[in-house]
Order: sequence, then structure tokens, then C-alpha cells
Amino acid sequence: MKAVEIDAYGGADVLTYRNVMDPVPGPGEVVADIYAASVNPVDWKVRNGERQANLHLKFPHVLGVDFSGIVRSVGEGVTEYTVGDEVYGTTAQDQRGCYAEALAVPADQLAKKPASMSHKEAAAIALVGLTALVSLDDVAGLKSGETILVHAAAGGVGGFAVQYAKYIGAKVYATASAGNHDYVKSLGADVVIDYQNQDFTEIGRICDVVYETVGGEVQVRSVSVLKPGGRLVYITKPPEGFSAPDDIEYLRPKVPRDAGHMKIISDFVAQGAIWAPEIIEMPLDQIKKAHELSATEHVRGKIVMAVR
Repeated sequence: MKAVEIDAYGGADVLTYRNVMDPVPGPGEVVADIYAASVNPVDWKVRNGERQANLHLKFPHVLGVDFSGIVRSVGEGVTEYTVGDEVYGTTAQDQRGCYAEALAVPADQLAKKPASMSHKEAAAIALVGLTALVSLDDVAGLKSGETILVHAAAGGVGGFAVQYAKYIGAKVYATASAGNHDYVKSLGADVVIDYQNQDFTEIGRICDVVYETVGGEVQVRSVSVLKPGGRLVYITKPPEGFSAPDDIEYLRPKVPRDAGHMKIISDFVAQGAIWAPEIIEMPLDQIKKAHELSATEHVRGKIVMAVR
């Protein structure tokens, strides 16, 4: 089968499209034929060595952490899925491998693909959906009637967060460049702030929750829009030396990769609460271009690799 491997850490040039061995399912695993895999910032951060202090890769290594596809075979003990099932989900926390035509993955990482979605759409919401859902529901405990500010709302995680927050009845402020305002409003944002020409802190201390997905000074300045007792939920590395004030909760989610959350996301899709982001589609053999585009950190929606 075809896959994209890296033989060492480095720039996009280390990504190599080549033939590799087909996977075989172990106990509790399924092998899925991958039809679409998404590109996430964690992919190029692993590729360039930024995460190597916490990860010990064995080369050659296949990147990619979420996908959508069809079950080819099942391992011992798997009863929930059968050959031919359409599934989507993520790899285990210490696993990658979705930049390939097939993958052996624990069955408890997966859910049935939403019937209303294509494989590309399902791949586009898997990891970002888990991240946003855990951040806003499990960690922030966002409630109807509360006010939230979502940063980088045109991106994959931010866009899902806007949809989820609006659906549960929160008032949603969001930051995005001027060219993305209509898109972010279509996702459900009540107020969109042009971060390039407006100071988002001018809204004052009106927010119960800030969802911080940018880092740096944005994280520091976000404190000033939170009510006393508000929650700053962040998924980026904290700025050097930053200490949150005592009158807010400063929360970094640990995002599990599990079937339970995937099934919740599927339910939201079935209810019409969540739909796929805007998708930039590329064939798998253009993965270098996809990584370079993702690394600009100005992608609207999601980059999805069409594998089959």
C-alpha cells in the first residue's frame, strides 16, 4: 500500500510518499481502508521535532492522527464493528499512521461515520471535534446563557467550538481576520472581532469562558475579558513566565481519544448542531504542500488528504 513516511525529523522535504507493508489487526483492533485523513498542526510539530522531548519515534514513521474509512478486517475480540462498516476517529494517544491507505487502530478509538457526511467531512471533524468538545464541555463546563470568546474561530478547532457553543445556548464572541467574518458568522458567532484591526480586550470583562487557541500575547491579554471566576481554557503552550491571576480558572485540557466522545460528536451531527468546516482537499501525494500550508496557521476550516 501507499503511505507517507518520515525517516528523520526535519522540514516538509522529509515527507516521503512510498510503498509500505499492509497492516494486520491485533487483538482489539480493526484495519480500516482510509479514504480521507486530515492535517493537524500536531502533525508538522511532530515532523519538525518540536515534540520529540515527549515522543520517541521509531523511524521510518507514518504521521496523521485522524481519518475516515471502511473496515477491512477485525482482530480478535472486536464485536462492535464488522467488515464494510464506515468508521471515523483518531489513533491512540501514542500512535499515528493515518497518512496511509490503511491503518490498524484500536476499535475503541472509533465511531460509525455519520451517515450524512462524506469521508472527507468526517475526517475533518474527528480530532478538532474531540479537542473542542472536551475543552468546552468536560473542562470549561460551558452552559446555556454564558458568554464565550473563541479565538481563531475560522480554524478547525475554533470553528467547531463556535458551533458547539451556539448550539448549547451560549453567546459567542469570536476573533477572525476580516475576510473570514462571514464564514465565522455562518458557524453561529454572534459577534466577530477583526483581530488584525480591533483590540478584542475592548469588549471588557464580559466573558465566562475564553477558548484560547493561539498562544503568546493573545493568551495573556485574554485574561482581561474574563469575569471574576471566569475560565480561561487553552490548548497552546503558555507564554514564558505567565501566571494567571487568582480570580480566574486557568485550564488546559487533556484530550482523550476515545469512542465515547466520537459518538457524542456523531450525535451532534445527526441533530444538525455540527456540520463540516470548509475543506481544502489535496491528494495524499501532495502532503508536503499541505504541511507548508498548515504551518502558516491561517487555514480556514481544515486541510483533508483524499487517500482513496
